[in-house]
Amino acid sequence: VPSPQRPAASRPRAPRTLPAPEALSSASSAAMAQHFSLAACDVVGFDLDHTLCRYNLPESALLIYNSFAQFLVKEKGYDKELLTVTPEDWDFCCKGLALDLEDGNFIKLADNGTVLRASHGTKMMAPEALAEEYGRKEWKHFMSDAGMACRSGKYYFYDNYFDLPGALLCARVVDSLTKQNNGQKTFDFWKDIVAGIQHNYKMSAFK
Repeated sequence: VPSPQRPAASRPRAPRTLPAPEALSSASSAAMAQHFSLAACDVVGFDLDHTLCRYNLPESALLIYNSFAQFLVKEKGYDKELLTVTPEDWDFCCKGLALDLEDGNFIKLADNGTVLRASHGTKMMAPEALAEEYGRKEWKHFMSDAGMACRSGKYYFYDNYFDLPGALLCARVVDSLTKQNNGQKTFDFWKDIVAGIQHNYKMSAFK
């Protein structure tokens, strides 16, 4: 006598995986949006901040920038010019920028650790100034064998969309401090950026 069939609810099912967004055509994407149900999934993978949404990057970037700029101006006494940002200002932002915290320079590195381009704050360095500052040698903090850390006491890498608004803000802070200090390289603003992070991303706010 054949053994009775197990109830459907108790049968093991192969986990279902969804294709990556870039692999979907507009037609199949629309069809999935009409029929997709979380109840049909065995496993749900969340984003780092526990979301299942696609961010509206222009809007989220502006919110992040404004929240930090307001903190620096209202709580730390920075120039009110930081509160005004134009659409053209966002051209400064791109992934892979490193901020040298000692001299206020933003750099873009090649694979071998040499500097492809650099700016002091938002002011791009001319080729002559770039060659004089960095030449063809490895950047002083580059570590080819051990791998570069994203965070350090000497530099900070901007490698994700949550950080990029901070890159623009820090560059504009460097512009402001350079103007106030008559070009002298005295930069001690990073502690205020960290305070802004602690203020805006405190865990109690996520409740």
